[in-house]
Amino acid sequence: MMWDAPLVSRRSKGISREDAHLFREAVKDARPLVQERTTPHHRRPRPVPQQRLADERRVVDEMLSEPIDTAELETGDELLFARAGLQHSVLRKLRRGQFSIGAELDLHGLTVTESRTALVEFLHACRERNIRCVRIIHGKGNRSLHREPVLKIRVNHWLRQRDEVLAFCSARPVDGGTGAIYVLLRR
Repeated sequence: MMWDAPLVSRRSKGISREDAHLFREAVKDARPLVQERTTPHHRRPRPVPQQRLADERRVVDEMLSEPIDTAELETGDELLFARAGLQHSVLRKLRRGQFSIGAELDLHGLTVTESRTALVEFLHACRERNIRCVRIIHGKGNRSLHREPVLKIRVNHWLRQRDEVLAFCSARPVDGGTGAIYVLLRR
């Protein structure tokens, strides 16, 4: 095998013609190594937020474990909740419906278990999409057994347990009144 071009420019490293010729003579019988094994290219799996998933599972377990008193809330009662430290002006804006609604979840026709799962997934998706304010329609319970607001009571309880929820309140009458709520989420 004859080398046509030097590996390193003679001018830049000061290699003489003789040295280049001697090198070519020394490696003329060299053959490239044949390697039949190839190392497969493995993509690293995306990191899984184990702690957040564990926290969400813990919250779901807590939601199931705590009994809820259905006498605690009547059908027409307004819901209102705000974390400590939230400015009154922010809560006032939320109650007036002055935040832009980024997403909506309608729980009509779902069972309690389906509603809880839908709510957890909805809040997770909103957090991923950086949505700040959402509307959740839980209904007034007019068609439920004994005309009690089953989902309203549960949603009230579940949202208080979620760290990403800063505040929530019953919606304005044009947006569902006491059958829906506005929820303000952390950024």
